[in-house]
Amino acid sequence: MSVPIYLGYYFKIKPLQPASEILIAELGNAGFESFVETEDGVNAFIQKGEWNDNILNDIHILSSGEFEIEYTSEVIEQVNWNKEWEKNFNPIIVEDVCSVRAPFHEKPNTDYDIIIEPKMSFGTGHHETTHMMIQHLLKTDLKNKKVLDMGCGTGVLAILAEMRGANEIDAIDIDNWCYLNTIENVERNHCDHITAYEGDVSLLSGKSYDIIIANINRNILLNDIKHYSSALRSDGKLFLSGFYKEDLDMISEECVKHKLNFTKHINRNNWIAASYTLK
Repeated sequence: MSVPIYLGYYFKIKPLQPASEILIAELGNAGFESFVETEDGVNAFIQKGEWNDNILNDIHILSSGEFEIEYTSEVIEQVNWNKEWEKNFNPIIVEDVCSVRAPFHEKPNTDYDIIIEPKMSFGTGHHETTHMMIQHLLKTDLKNKKVLDMGCGTGVLAILAEMRGANEIDAIDIDNWCYLNTIENVERNHCDHITAYEGDVSLLSGKSYDIIIANINRNILLNDIKHYSSALRSDGKLFLSGFYKEDLDMISEECVKHKLNFTKHINRNNWIAASYTLK
């Protein structure tokens, strides 16, 4: 059997997030099938048979003025995808009690051990926003709570919510790959109380939650905060991340408009994860 020939594209991105997340989603829609997130960007791979000269024409983020993105490309005869992935995904431990690892990593001695295969989805715990959201959830009483993980990516936050005692969790993502990846990771971690949905904020109509987690990006958050407020129960908590320190006031002002009081935030490398309570 012949070995497929791949093309590798190596993107360098400034600032790294949320551009790398958006880039991966757009490249996936264009036919790229494997990705490796690096310290300064993304490596993306596509079979030569799926490639064409105009493959990047519809990758809109490449023409965005918000980010600097450079890339090089090359033909690759053969790639050991598992080896490439394993090289770039190391296990992490948050607050000494929660580990996020791949199935091939040794099981650590932590209270919460989450096994993730991220594929093309965002949310391994390595990025500052996911790491901080894990910190928030570790300090929050989730027992018997109904929780929403909006923009769930790999499902890692929904999985932690169940491990922390939540008895009903909805995990929603607009991206089909993330939706499918969440289902896989939910099964991998033997969770029984998580329901994954493919869609957007319109799915919240008629639903209510004790806690809402939304790790997306500033513009989507600003647009959707009113929907989160409508879906929160009295004294419910909202955790938001995916934006920079300089955006915190803007986010908080929008929350105030919808009866959400700022309570605290975590700052990690200029990224913010903030919490709010419904008045």
